[in-house]
Amino acid sequence: MNTDREDLLDDPRLTAVGLLAEAYTGLMNRLAAQFDEHRLSQVEFEVLMRLARSPGKRLRMTDLAGQTTLSTSGVTRVVDRMERSGLVCREACPSDRRSSYAVITEAGSQRIAEVLPGHLELLQKWYVGMLPTDQLTQLLDSLRTIRDAVNPCAAAGSAETAQPA
Repeated sequence: MNTDREDLLDDPRLTAVGLLAEAYTGLMNRLAAQFDEHRLSQVEFEVLMRLARSPGKRLRMTDLAGQTTLSTSGVTRVVDRMERSGLVCREACPSDRRSSYAVITEAGSQRIAEVLPGHLELLQKWYVGMLPTDQLTQLLDSLRTIRDAVNPCAAAGSAETAQPA
């Protein structure tokens, strides 16, 4: 019986998810100081990036929730806070009065412009620069396959074909 349990503990599926979690956590820890330096949380940076890379620099609030790690109510709270800071604003959806768009403002675009050079340097050092081009391409393809299966809403409203997430 003990051997069966040990076999389960050695399952490569556990290793795969554990390595993914460890790599993500480690990378986010490397990026945290830079976010703090620019007075942004990781979630606020993610929201600004999603909006900046979307058509019209806007997303429906529900699409923004689908593309981030936030619930619909969580996105509402973050957008409220970012709106008070002048980084985003809301626009009514002309085709659906129940929906609204989050839109990046000029101040939000400026903040991204300030953060992006250092952010890209860190990504190069701690992520993409560590992999040869063919491995990076494979990784991105694999991550999209998994993302599309477990979070099919993640690409909703985005310019996925022009600027893949």
